[in-house]
Formats: sequence, C-alpha cells, structure tokens
Amino acid sequence: MTAIMRHNQGDDRRESEGQSRRRLGCCHDLRCQRHRHLRHILFMLAVTSLTASISLSERVHAQETIQTPNPALPEIEKRLDAVDKNKPMLLQADELIYDNRRNRVIARGNVEIYFNNYTLTANQVIYDRSRNVLAARGDVRIKEPDGAVIQAEEINLTDDFREGFINSLRAVTRDEWRIAASKATRVKGNTTVFENAVATPCPACKKDPTKPPTWQVKATKVIHDQNAKTIEYENASLEIFGVPVAYVPYFKHADPTVKRQSGFLVPRVSHSDQLGLLVETPYFFNLAPNYDFTLSPMLTTQQGVLLKGEWRHRLANGAYNIKLAGIYQSDRLGDTNPSAANPDRHFRGSIQTEGKFKINQQWQYGWDITADTDDSFRRYYKLDNIRQTDRVSNIYLRGIGERSYFGLEGYHFGGLLLTDTNLAEARVHPVMDLNYIFSDPVVGGELSLNMNGYSLTRPGELANVSGVINPFGVNAVLPAGVSSIDSHRFDAELAWRKTLIDSLGQTVTPFFKGRGQVAHSTLAFDTRTQTYVDGKTVTRGVATAGLDYRYPFVAHTPSASHIFEPIAQIIYRNSTSNRLRLANEDAQSLVYDDTLLFDHDKFSGYDLIETGTRVNAGLQYTMNLHNGGTVRLVAGQSFHIGGENPYANTTFANNSGLETDRSDYVAGIYLAPSKNFNLVAQTRLDRKTLDVARADVSARADYGFFSGKLGYAWRQAIPGILPESEEILGSGSIRVAKNWYTFGSIRYDFTNDRILSDSVGLKYADECYVMAISYSETFFRDGEIKPDQTVMLRLELKQIGGVDIRTDVIGD
Repeated sequence: MTAIMRHNQGDDRRESEGQSRRRLGCCHDLRCQRHRHLRHILFMLAVTSLTASISLSERVHAQETIQTPNPALPEIEKRLDAVDKNKPMLLQADELIYDNRRNRVIARGNVEIYFNNYTLTANQVIYDRSRNVLAARGDVRIKEPDGAVIQAEEINLTDDFREGFINSLRAVTRDEWRIAASKATRVKGNTTVFENAVATPCPACKKDPTKPPTWQVKATKVIHDQNAKTIEYENASLEIFGVPVAYVPYFKHADPTVKRQSGFLVPRVSHSDQLGLLVETPYFFNLAPNYDFTLSPMLTTQQGVLLKGEWRHRLANGAYNIKLAGIYQSDRLGDTNPSAANPDRHFRGSIQTEGKFKINQQWQYGWDITADTDDSFRRYYKLDNIRQTDRVSNIYLRGIGERSYFGLEGYHFGGLLLTDTNLAEARVHPVMDLNYIFSDPVVGGELSLNMNGYSLTRPGELANVSGVINPFGVNAVLPAGVSSIDSHRFDAELAWRKTLIDSLGQTVTPFFKGRGQVAHSTLAFDTRTQTYVDGKTVTRGVATAGLDYRYPFVAHTPSASHIFEPIAQIIYRNSTSNRLRLANEDAQSLVYDDTLLFDHDKFSGYDLIETGTRVNAGLQYTMNLHNGGTVRLVAGQSFHIGGENPYANTTFANNSGLETDRSDYVAGIYLAPSKNFNLVAQTRLDRKTLDVARADVSARADYGFFSGKLGYAWRQAIPGILPESEEILGSGSIRVAKNWYTFGSIRYDFTNDRILSDSVGLKYADECYVMAISYSETFFRDGEIKPDQTVMLRLELKQIGGVDIRTDVIGD
C-alpha cells in the first residue's frame, strides 16, 4: 500500500495520520445510515472501505492531501463504536482514489465489494458525496443472499435508495426468472419501472444463446410496486419459441413475495354436446392467512350457469374444506324425477366436505362426506369420474399407540347406477375396531386382543334383483314387504402365539384363539328349515388351535441368494357354528389367491365364521439379487379335512375355489429384478383339470425412452351373482425425440368384445414448458351418462400455471 509522501519524515507521518482520520470520517457518514437494501449497502461499502477490513491489490492515490485534523472525529469514533462488528465489510479493487476536490470516492478496476452475504462486482464504483449518489459502471453484477443475480452496464442510486436508474439490466432471480430491460428506474423509494422488458424462467440454449427461449413475456413497461406488492404489465405479449401467441394491453398480478392474493385464477374452456360451450373463470378470495374461498362459476350455453365454490380453513390442529356445486338446470336431462311444479327448470347440486384434525400425537378425527340431489349429477357435470359406481361417506375417530389401534367410524354407502336397488344403500352407525398386543409375554408367547362391532341399517323396501348379492348369502328369495334390515354385532377374539426355532432352522409357531360373537338382526335365515325368520339374537363361539411349520433352505450363488421354504399349517376349529344365519354385511368379498393361502381365516370380515379343520400347504421361493432386485414365487393348496365347510354353503363363495374339500391350486409370481421393471402375476387353477379359473397380471416398465403399465384380469362367472369378466388395461409413453413424447391408453372388455375407453396424445415437455394434446373416448352408459369423445389441449408454463382447452362430443 503506497501513498504520495511529503518532503520530510515528520510531515509524512502527520499526512499519513491525517488521511487515516479522514477515512474514519467517511466511514461515519455511511455507518449511521439504514442498510437494509442492497444498493444502499453497496454505497456504504464503497466509502467505508477506507477503514473497514480492506484489501488493495495495487496502490492508493491521494489526489489532494488533508493537513488539518477532522473536528468531528470524536463524534465519528463514538458512533462507529455502535456499528455491528459481526458484519465485516470488504472491498477489493485495483485502485482506490479519494478525490477531495470533487468530494468523491472512486474504486476502479476489478471492484469487488462484500457485505452481509451481498456481492457487487464492477469495473468502477463512484460515490459522489455532494450529490449523495452512488454509481457502478461497467459489467455490474450483484449477487443477493438468496442467489438472485442482477447484471447491468450502469447502476445509479441516491444514498437513501429512493431514486435511481439502471441501464441494460439483466437479472436472474432466486426462482430462476431471467429478466432483461433496456432501463430500470426506481422512483418514490418503492416503485421500480422496467422499460422494454423481457422475462422468462427458461434457460438460454447452450448451443445457440441467441435462439429464443421456449417461452417469454415481453412488455413495453413493467411496474413493480413494493408497497402494494403488485406487478403491472403494459402492452404485454406471450411468445412461444419466439412466436407471439397472445397479447393483452394490460394485466396485473401479485409479486413473487406474495403467496396468496385475491384474484382470478387460470380459466378453463371446454365443449360438450349436452352442455354446449363451457367457460369456467375461478376467482380466489384470500380472506385470511388460514382460510380462503374460491368461487368458480361455469357458464354452459345449453344448461345455464353451474356455480361451484370451495371453502378451505386451516386451524392449529388440522384443516377442513367444503365444496359446493349447484345449477338450476334448463331441461330435464339427467333428472329421473323432475319437479312437477316447475318442469322446465329444476335444481341439481351437491355438497362435499373433508376434514382431518389431531387431538394429540396418538388420536385424530375427521370426515369425508358427500351429499347430492341425485345419483348422476356429479358424473354428468364431470365433477366425478363417470365410471364411479358407488358413493361412500364416513366420519371417524382413530387412535394409534405403540402396541394398539382403536377406530370408531360411521359410514353411508349408496349405489349410483340405475340398476342399483335398496340393497346398495346402507348406514353404519358406527363400526368399531380395537387391536391390542400385550406388552408382557404370556407363557413365553405374544397375547393379543381384537374386537369389532357395528350397528347397521339398510333402509327402504328390499327387492330381489338378479345379479345382486343376497345379504344372507343364500339363493332363497327375500320375503315380500321387508322395509329394512337392522343388524347389530359385537365380536371379540383373544389370540396367543409363540415362534420356536430349532438348531436346524426349522420354525414352528403354535397358536390358539378364542372367539365369541353376539349379533341381532330384524331378519335372519334358518339353514335347517331354509326359511326366513323375524328378529333374532344369535351367539356364536369358536375355539381355534393350530400349528405353523416352515423350514427355509438357503443357498448362495455369485449373483444372488436363494431361499426355498416349504410351509404347512394345520388349523382345528369347532365342527359347526350356529345354524341361524344373519345378514352378511362385511364379508361379501372373497378372492382366494396366494395372498390368502396361509391366512387362518379366509373370510374378509367378521360376519362369517370359518369352521372345521383345515390344512394349508405350499412352497415359497425367494431370490435376492445382489443389485437389489428380488424374485418371489408362492404356490400351494388348501384342504378341508373335517367338520362343516363354510365356503360350500354361501352363494358368493361358490366358485371361489374353496367350496370343496380340496381347494383349487393358487400361485403367485412377484418379479422386481430392477427399479425399472416389476411384474405381479397371480392365478388360480382348477384342482382337477388345471384350467385357469382366475388370473390377474400387473406390470410396470420404465426404460429410458419407454414407460408403460399393463393390467389384466379374468374371473369365472358366479352363477346368479356375477358374470364372467375378462379385461385388459394398458397405458404407455414413448419418447420419440428430445422433449417429445407420444402416449396412449386402452381398456378392453374381452367378454363383450368392446372397447371401454381409450386415449392417444402427443406431449412436448422441457424444464419450463409443457404442451399436450390428447383425444380420449369412453363408452360407458348409465341413464344420462352416455359415451363421449374428448379432445383436450393443455398448456403449462413454469411458475405461472396451466390452461386447459377441452372439447367433449357426447354420443347418442
């Protein structure tokens, strides 16, 4: 560090000391200023660099020396003592010039200024104290603590940061927005005006930086009001691949610091033969930080205005929402019972609400409820999937402990199809589940308690309809005039088990269970007389003793480990249960496959009780690849060797594969050789002919340019209950070029030789833009729900949102 020296050594010493004192004075002038804003910080750094931690790479020139001491030095030093010493300021430059004649401080050549995680680099920085103006010129670059970068050829600011301008601005924000403007002017301390501005979140092309980005917004003027936290655009246009596609003379939105603000959301446009042109313009009401409301009127040219609204409210322990939809429909389409008083216009609507709240770390409660005026309203107006066949609402209280679970839930079930009868309607008030595992071992084993109970009502007159499962699991016709069925049941089971492993690796698990049940129903079926009887209370009890045996053999190869595990079970129970059969409400689903083979009780619910003695036997093979992949195979069979077979006397269990003493064979293959592929195949083979009785296959593949999913299902008919069914569902996507994809899906019904739904589309997607066009068809019919074809165009811009343009063509 050098300086111009006086003629003698004493003068040199005084000159050096005087210059140092003046540096302290300069520091004072700026240390007492507010330094909350970046550009204000920068001019402080420039002048305080004379006394702060300074590193000068070459020399310091004093154009005019100071011989008299500074009279304000004591006050300056006093105020410097109050400066936060924990925020160091650093300046580095080729030259630092203190110009007393013009009252300026100049840093020149590779200027770098650091303060409080801000960084400024420029060719030259000048602070003019007489005009209180800071100027940075030549390749100016500012990096903010959040990572945002501002580049310009020139920045000029007043010392209070209220006025200023920037020439040739280029900036990159924390959210990777890239902004360029010919000039940026700051006025009134809180408003910045960008002229001839261009903004985009898309990075420049690496091969050709002059190539237009994927999309950008251009405007003759952009005004950012920091107090109002808004950004206004004048004469703005949207360009995609350099081509203007939209223009608006003016629009305004909240700035990036605002996460929630009232205003219009992205509109949606579609077309339907039944509804006509549909235009939806949502408006968001930001009522408070923790609650809001969105009003979404949807204009339909043929049916009127559908009003939709959503209320959202977050509280300290949870959140809930309420969704409303309603329309005074202009005709009778879809109304199975129009009002006679006003046949030309009638109301249709629905209300949905969902909530979830925590009571403490273990307990929570919530609900998911939907109510509507008719079964097809929500599907007709595309509020739900048109293939939805039932409506389920529930309210719950749940508690989970380290060794326990408790659930109390109320349900309402309702069928949505025209063919549904009152048998599809049910109210559960409530159903209770309790599972508890005792912490202390009992006779060296694990003791657990399971309880379940419910109270249920099926309202309305019950009808006998072909293809509908009788709730009693019998073929006998329901008695005429039955207005409803009320069922109540409580079930408790105490279970014990202990696993023993010998020196050879053989695993033996003995288990015991004691189960009791009390139930009451307003209607019951007597299996001895094959007749229905009125209101009965039934008690049932089952004692179970069993043994589970496994003997795994392990082998190793260079690429994997292999485990062969024969499994055998014997389960002894009461030979019979109570002959009086009550309504079966929770055990109507039975899919016998490899996942059910070694279950002690194969019924899906508590209403039916398995009796008699049964043996389950099979083999499980597992291969664990060293690359993390797995392969697993399971196969086996079940044998009923004593007592009453409960699967032989239940209509829905007919053709389940368990209705005879020797069951069908079941097998499952689970392949996951890598993270890019997995396959699950399950089958049931006829015990005599080995013909396939049921098959389910699902697969997923994702290999670079291709990704796809496949599902296949086939089942035998259950006479009088369910017809034969065979379907395949596939979907896939292929990358045909960089950022370009083609996709499609199909669902096909082999049984009836018809397509249920299909779609095909083309998509472009990069890091900041998505465009997709698709065509889809559905061939589902149910009342007013008819086959339709849809063409949809979707545009999605990074950090702005998307626009859906949709056309529906409804078939006859």
